[in-house]
Amino acid sequence: MELTDNIEELKGIGEKTALLYHKLGIYTVQDLIRHYPRNYEVFEEAGSISKDDIGHIVSIRAILLQTPVLKKARNLQIVTSVALTDSKKLHLTWFNMPFLKKSMEKGQVYIFRGVLQENGATWVMEQPKFYTAEAYQELLHTMQPLYSLTARLTNQAMTKSIRQVLDEKITVEEYLPSKLLEENELISLQDAVNGIHFPKNLDRLMSARNRLVFDEFLVFILQLRLLKSHTDAVKNDFKMIEVAETKRLTESLPYQLTSAQIKVWNEVKEDLQSENTMNRLIQGDVGSGKTIIAVLAAVMAGINDYQTAFMVPTEVLAVQHFETITKLLETYQLPLKAVLLTGSMSAKKKTEAYSKIESGDVHIIIGTHALIQEKVHYHKLALAITDEQHRFGVRQREILSEKTDGSIPHVLVMSATPIPRTLGIILYGDLDVSVIDELPAERLPIKNCVVNTAYRKKAYEFMYSEISAGRQVYIICPMVEESEAIDAEDVISYTKKLKEFFPPKVEIAYLHGKMKPQEKNRTMDAFARNDINILVSTTVVEVGVNVPNASVMLIENADRFGLSQLHQLRGRIGRGKDQSYCIFMSGSHTKQTMDRLEVLNRSNDGFYIASEDLKSRGPGDFFGIRQSGAIAFSIADIYTDAATLQKASEAAERILTEDPKLQQEEYANLKKQLNLFTLNQLNGRMLTV
Repeated sequence: MELTDNIEELKGIGEKTALLYHKLGIYTVQDLIRHYPRNYEVFEEAGSISKDDIGHIVSIRAILLQTPVLKKARNLQIVTSVALTDSKKLHLTWFNMPFLKKSMEKGQVYIFRGVLQENGATWVMEQPKFYTAEAYQELLHTMQPLYSLTARLTNQAMTKSIRQVLDEKITVEEYLPSKLLEENELISLQDAVNGIHFPKNLDRLMSARNRLVFDEFLVFILQLRLLKSHTDAVKNDFKMIEVAETKRLTESLPYQLTSAQIKVWNEVKEDLQSENTMNRLIQGDVGSGKTIIAVLAAVMAGINDYQTAFMVPTEVLAVQHFETITKLLETYQLPLKAVLLTGSMSAKKKTEAYSKIESGDVHIIIGTHALIQEKVHYHKLALAITDEQHRFGVRQREILSEKTDGSIPHVLVMSATPIPRTLGIILYGDLDVSVIDELPAERLPIKNCVVNTAYRKKAYEFMYSEISAGRQVYIICPMVEESEAIDAEDVISYTKKLKEFFPPKVEIAYLHGKMKPQEKNRTMDAFARNDINILVSTTVVEVGVNVPNASVMLIENADRFGLSQLHQLRGRIGRGKDQSYCIFMSGSHTKQTMDRLEVLNRSNDGFYIASEDLKSRGPGDFFGIRQSGAIAFSIADIYTDAATLQKASEAAERILTEDPKLQQEEYANLKKQLNLFTLNQLNGRMLTV
């Protein structure tokens, strides 16, 4: 078997099953073994019932007191039974699993594994897995992988496929020189791949993960350094002159630009007039006013008779930006026109947009990735504005230059991710960085509180009072659906619970990344119109529309997120005239957890929080919910793995100092790796280099 083989070569993967793998981006054997576990189920010694275990996944050894009974209620088939452990009864329930009625025998000892709950004086487990004592003994102290999946593809099937490949003793080619492995105390790539999927213990897992994290960072940084050397020399073919319209606009706005905004705008303005093509990142906290800088740049380009492509990650955000910019152009009588272009527009509307873009009838083109597709032909595209999720690499610049007679447009990237400067220098090595480090004076600081789950009822009552006053609420859950392996709130079950608590007049809806784009757009539009009072969502709202009327955010299982991500989420509120409130609810009540979350109580400064995040997170934090955010690697995390990021950066510098074009024999495999793996494969949210 070869790494390049199609996954249909594997036993158990036919044409239909292969389509499920394709949804996860898995087409070849190599894709499969690079689909790393998102978590692990660790099988500890089975014990008896303890109050300390309430709300956690545990393994309970118990005797089955009652033959399982099958009942029917509405559309559900419910199997129930009772087991005994240390004179305590454990009530067991399974939904829609009627076959379990004949799977267990009264009087036998089983290990039941699931979330332990207390219902009054009764101990309860719903949907537990169960094992014979012998079967559980085989799993004891092992770490079983849990993978990201898609509908109708089970974890068991994924595990079986990956085990089949690794059992074939397939050769994973090493591409790092031996001296680099020794200097950084890294295991071989072959051992790392085996160890990440089926670790024998925590030490093996850490060694495997450390190697793969180092690789991701090293290849990423090498790509950036090579990209920087390429872009530094790009001549500016779209030199502009300063225009009075931008000055008139800043003086007419209903608010004053902060000194930080003025400084950054001057840097952008100088770039647009300089000898070289702009390649700049504007880094600023949520709500710091990055968008107005982008609009000023687009106005300057437009008055100079050039076009601007303004690309955003979601259609909802594209529509909102289009409406905001169109209103601004009309209000301040600027002689420019804007057009919207997204994937879900009708063929007729797209054709009309294409025509306006090609003829030069419009100056600012706002949309999603549709802006760089084949059918779009620009008249004079001089500026590409994107957010960090759509960074332009070499290939994207080439695509745009093909649409502009070979000239490379200026690139302006906006980021709300508050990365500490030490990490930013590494991660944004291909960009000149401008920082907006102050918030507009009219913004009311968000009031925060860190609480445990006992506060939930009080939180709901507070939300209801805000809703009654006409305002809206976000609730963030870490999971989309209930999970057997992760004890955390999920949006679907949570929405049902909320509907039982609040009166029918309170409109409640949910939002998550697995929904179809049209569904997500409809839901966010309804929330923006105040047709929805409470929006229950995953972190998909990190990049969302501006809803100034939303005044409360409750983040469930706040202990499962990094501090920086919590701060990003909090940035969805505090955008209107009313006082806003963020409630961080922790499922863990330990002093260490509560102290960590208190950082958010003390400060609304994203850069300070990012630095504290870096200090507070440890190497074990990759268990549980993965940190998401702008720079999302397959396995690495810029906060947890900051030390490895630094090592990889130093290694990259040494390599390029020694051999700038990687022509030496010892770097042949590494060079091949750089050509094989684009930034898109390393980082799903960044465009290909």
